[in-house]
Amino acid sequence: QLQLVESGGGLVQPGGSLRLSCIASGFTLDYSAIGWFRQSPGKEREGVSCISSTTGFTHYSDPVKGRFTISRDSAKNTVYLQMNRLKPEDTAVYYCAAETSDADSYCSTYDRSLKGDYWGRGTQVTVFS
Repeated sequence: QLQLVESGGGLVQPGGSLRLSCIASGFTLDYSAIGWFRQSPGKEREGVSCISSTTGFTHYSDPVKGRFTISRDSAKNTVYLQMNRLKPEDTAVYYCAAETSDADSYCSTYDRSLKGDYWGRGTQVTVFS
């Protein structure tokens, strides 16, 4: 069964940190691109960050640039999103998605297409004062 499972969400105060994990099973991420997305109530889903396993290319949306870091561990078939200096506006459900058919160029368009071949169910991140 092909699936993605996110974990690592939780409650944190502003300025705090969390590390999200996106674990793939049933397929390897070595030939995929992984995008992280988030959605909060009443808002559209937005692309947050992306990494291509085939090119090494990474991308960050402007709101998280300089605070979030995306990385991958091939041995664990996992992609991470390290989130530092969290803000209340980062509160959302965070999803990861894998693109297996166009890993080379996915990260150039993921934040506009909001697409992916496989999706996880999401993990809640809440930043509160």
